Amino acid sequence: MDFLIPSRADRPGNDPIFTLNAEASERAAAGESVVNATIGVLLDDRGELAVMSGVAEALRELPASVMAGYAPIAGPPEFLRGVVADVLGQRPAAAWAAAVATPGGSGAVRLAIADFLEPQQTALTTSYYWAPYRTFTDELDRGLTTFRMFDEHGRLDTVDLERKLQGLVEAQGRGMLILNSPCHNPTGYSFDEEEWARIAEIVDRVGEAGGAAGERAPITVVLDVAYTHYSAAGLDSCLDPLLRLAGKAMLLVTWSASKAFTQYGLRVGALLAIHPDDEERRRIQNALNYSCRGTWSNCNAGGMAAIARALTEPSLRARTEKERAALKALLDRRVALWNELASARKLRYPRYDGGFFITVFCDDAQAAASRLKQEGVFVVPIAAGALRVALCAVAERDIPRLVDAIARQIAN
Repeated sequence: MDFLIPSRADRPGNDPIFTLNAEASERAAAGESVVNATIGVLLDDRGELAVMSGVAEALRELPASVMAGYAPIAGPPEFLRGVVADVLGQRPAAAWAAAVATPGGSGAVRLAIADFLEPQQTALTTSYYWAPYRTFTDELDRGLTTFRMFDEHGRLDTVDLERKLQGLVEAQGRGMLILNSPCHNPTGYSFDEEEWARIAEIVDRVGEAGGAAGERAPITVVLDVAYTHYSAAGLDSCLDPLLRLAGKAMLLVTWSASKAFTQYGLRVGALLAIHPDDEERRRIQNALNYSCRGTWSNCNAGGMAAIARALTEPSLRARTEKERAALKALLDRRVALWNELASARKLRYPRYDGGFFITVFCDDAQAAASRLKQEGVFVVPIAAGALRVALCAVAERDIPRLVDAIARQIAN
């Protein structure tokens, strides 16, 4: 007798990245020399989790009543104000943001899909993408399709983006475009100003052409900015062109404290929906609040209280920004060494100037990853034909071994 509904009957039991990480950790614990480049957390060069002490202190100082109590469904106002300011700064658009707390950036992406795309409709993202995007769409009975991420010059393929987005809008009457940049997961690629400007032009043009007579087609752009604090340029290059679409397209920003404050286990995130019309923003806020209540009810009260302090209290904010700058410098040294060594070994990978991950192109990723495991080097094979390398988790001293192993196994 089958009690599960058919669409849920044959799902995998665990995330493949976490499975690989568990295997690497077990082998390391048994005394083997292992390079574990699987899990997306920032480790220091001793292999320990890099934790920002200012946030840890803020958590310890919270009254027990705050830790134990319910938070508001949408999240505490001071937390939401802090997130909006962190994303939008002093821009006038900060007054246009409806915001809700979510359990990490994952919850924010899920909420975006649930409230801005109909069941059976399909979202669009890059051909290399964070695998949970498909998990979220599948779980919500939506679809996910891709456009070719890189053209023949190694830049964002905006021609294919426009073709695929136009096709979706024509087929289903609305569009959703999910973009992960700066520091794209899994490729490490950050879109530049020209690419963001081109994206804005495409969304504007497709929306104008895709609607009924006299109306625009509703297009939602979801910006997953989890890694922005580790990028070279920040959010200015993407926000400024996209905000010019406000009111013509829906701009959603998914924010995560997991990366910004190295607090992965707190599960603190937020979704921002940016629209200049007060009545439309009220409707959006109500819809998001309702979905929060119907999905997870409310989020980690203590975590949001501590992160709110880190975002809004001047002395603690200055301290956390200083600590984050040191962690970014740690990661930037790894990025520089990777680029030096990987270029010398002629590895093929996208432009990489910061972030947790890099992707190395290869013909048979599964076979290469399997061979690498045999010599104690763990990376994540990607179906699109690449190896995802979590440089965030690799000590600087291990990067030469990592590059050498990948170069040899890809050549096999």
